[in-house]
Amino acid sequence: GSMSSDVLTYQPAGATRPGQETWPATPTGLRRFEQTIAIGRGDHFWRAAAHAVLNWEVKQRSGFRVHPDERVSDGAEFQISFGWGPLAVHEPVRIVAVTDTAVRCGFAYGTLPGHPVSGEEAFIVHRDADGTVFLTLRSLTQAAPSGFWRQAFPVLLVAQRVFRRRYLRSLQS
Repeated sequence: GSMSSDVLTYQPAGATRPGQETWPATPTGLRRFEQTIAIGRGDHFWRAAAHAVLNWEVKQRSGFRVHPDERVSDGAEFQISFGWGPLAVHEPVRIVAVTDTAVRCGFAYGTLPGHPVSGEEAFIVHRDADGTVFLTLRSLTQAAPSGFWRQAFPVLLVAQRVFRRRYLRSLQS
């Protein structure tokens, strides 16, 4: 999507550092989460996983819709949706970092006004010297700055845990 004039609802952008193997200190006030699991091995699996992660498949296979349906690119904006009709939740986001190397592929998105929470989430696939492929999730979360969802933050944290389990299963061979 094209860039809006909206400002991210947290700072600093890129704080989940998808391009870095080790994740440095967290900004104050944000809940930090990181988990890594092995999802497969070998070149063929790596190429498929790298393609999948950069094309939103972690989200899509976990029950979310992403608009527009296109590969991530730095600065692009997307609307992530879950559920249907009046119960649908829409999450406006901007891509704040992309990494695409022979051993590490992934991206981070940051929340825009109207998102149920505030913060950043990163999905990264990476491989080690013996060809094992891993998926890493990173997130920094705080309550939305204002509005309906701010009050619902404790419920959103529970939902977040459910979705993380789905994300971790989404690319397994």
